[in-house]
Amino acid sequence: MALRWRHGDADVGRRQSVNRMVLAADGRTMRGTNGTGTLQVQATRTVPIQALSELKSRIASGDFGNIHSVVIMRNGKRLHEWYFSGSDERLGRRLGNITFTADTLHDVRSVTKSVTSILFGIALHDGAIKNLDQPVLDFFPEYPDLHTPDHMQIRLRDLLSMTSGLHWDERTIVYTDPRNSETAMNSAADRYRYILSQPVDAKPGTRWAYSGGDTALIGEVVARATHTSLDVYAERKLFRPLHITQFEWIRDRKSIPMSAVGLRLRPRDMAKIGQLMLHHGRWGSAQIVPADWVDSSTSRHAQLSPDLTCGRQYGHFWWLGTICDGNDHQPYYFANGNGGQMIWVDPSLGLVVVTTAGFYNSPAPDPSSIPLTVARLERGKPGR
Repeated sequence: MALRWRHGDADVGRRQSVNRMVLAADGRTMRGTNGTGTLQVQATRTVPIQALSELKSRIASGDFGNIHSVVIMRNGKRLHEWYFSGSDERLGRRLGNITFTADTLHDVRSVTKSVTSILFGIALHDGAIKNLDQPVLDFFPEYPDLHTPDHMQIRLRDLLSMTSGLHWDERTIVYTDPRNSETAMNSAADRYRYILSQPVDAKPGTRWAYSGGDTALIGEVVARATHTSLDVYAERKLFRPLHITQFEWIRDRKSIPMSAVGLRLRPRDMAKIGQLMLHHGRWGSAQIVPADWVDSSTSRHAQLSPDLTCGRQYGHFWWLGTICDGNDHQPYYFANGNGGQMIWVDPSLGLVVVTTAGFYNSPAPDPSSIPLTVARLERGKPGR
């Protein structure tokens, strides 16, 4: 089961088919037409048209795998939006070969985790959740047998950084194997009891382990704290203010929205979420997400690499990285989903890059290779 939303499309970007040749690479102010009048653009620096055309051709030829779409935004403007054809799925159900367009919904898989983080931050700000140090089991009183000293140490902040310490393995065992922890969770009669009954392998807050279980608990905490189904809460508090008028949130067998993997969005709406994060939770004149939550979510809470300067790290359901080129270090962060789904944000460039793709549960090119290539081109360096 899934909740679907679609109203009149309010995306003004559809009407802005600007001739991108007006964007100069040398900082000049140029003029071009969008069919409704004159548009003036102050370009500090933008990717040479030929370089991006070559990148698009490489994607179309399959150099980056089964890519379905790419959206590139800089300084709030949608510079490029490319759609391709390829095989796709809806959370494991094959859909066949699809010709993708701007209106095609797409699985975002674990990008859903990052959206769940945003919803948690809103609920925290609204006072529905007291603080990050609440034990998660405070929200699950129906499991008194699980209120052991070890399990009571697991706080909400530990779940958000995937450092709950609960035994979990969905990285070394493929999702098609029933031994995979997330697959077993989805098959369990009671997913929350399944998660919380796992042994505590490490002191909470000390060891990172990728866990859809941690996200499932956070999604349920938001729903219980707000007395609202997660998909309805998302529509009211996040999607409606962003004019995201079409989405699907797939539900489990008990009709509960799957907070780790269940969202289906349009790529341009994924880009809106990236823009929202880039602008510290602000959309127009409205502060949709608290700025301090955006900052906290995209700060390091778990160390994934011993290299704290250039290595990969983890925030609150957001991944963190740094482009290191000699002495030049430029941080970025991203939401990442199985199969090549990504919302990638480079604050120093005002750059948001979205990709969707279809190489689910299979070896694939590094999903960050496209946004990293765009970022290098934006900085005037050769693409890779």
